[in-house]
Amino acid sequence: MRARRLRREEKVPAIVYGAGKDPSAITLNIHEITHLLEKDGAFTSVLDLAIDKKTESVIIKDLQRHPAKNCITHVDLLRINMKQTITTNIPLNFIGEDDNEAMRLGAILNQFINTVEVSCLPADMPNGIDVDISGLEIGDHISLTGLSLPEGVILTALTHDDIEAHDQSVVAVQEPKLMAEEIEEEIVETEGEEGEEGEDSAEDDEKEQGGDSDSEKS
Repeated sequence: MRARRLRREEKVPAIVYGAGKDPSAITLNIHEITHLLEKDGAFTSVLDLAIDKKTESVIIKDLQRHPAKNCITHVDLLRINMKQTITTNIPLNFIGEDDNEAMRLGAILNQFINTVEVSCLPADMPNGIDVDISGLEIGDHISLTGLSLPEGVILTALTHDDIEAHDQSVVAVQEPKLMAEEIEEEIVETEGEEGEEGEDSAEDDEKEQGGDSDSEKS
């Protein structure tokens, strides 16, 4: 019943938590939150939220949508302290695809991950991290250690003692699978034709030898 009432009032329920304070249940204007989510970097932007005549800095941590209607049903907001580091996921922006010569010739770009977890101060939090793939050739890849990070931003995966064990591939340029399969099929067909030619030659030799034997007998 409460959910229906909120929908009629064009509001959506939300929870504000974190920063060592008790969680607060609030409501947001559905049009304002929808408009905000249409902007780039909505999940990585610090928002000023007015609660009980006080302004708090928050970021959108999570949201739920209706499985059928896709409308927003709930929003999770995380309180932040501008002087303390936070950990959050940042999207990767793959750029330079139009300038990649290998891809113009048919190579395939495989993106293994689309976001990375970073740790930074709220003021240093980027909307995204650019990954330039313009110079990659077939067989080349970029791993986490190859990413160019803004100043003050740290990849949490690389804070472990064994960096190499946590350094995963981000993106790679690979040979087209279809092209490789076609080449393999051509090789198989060529080998088959050569085998058939060899068998035909052997049969012709046997016939010639048989004819010679008959001539000697006569």
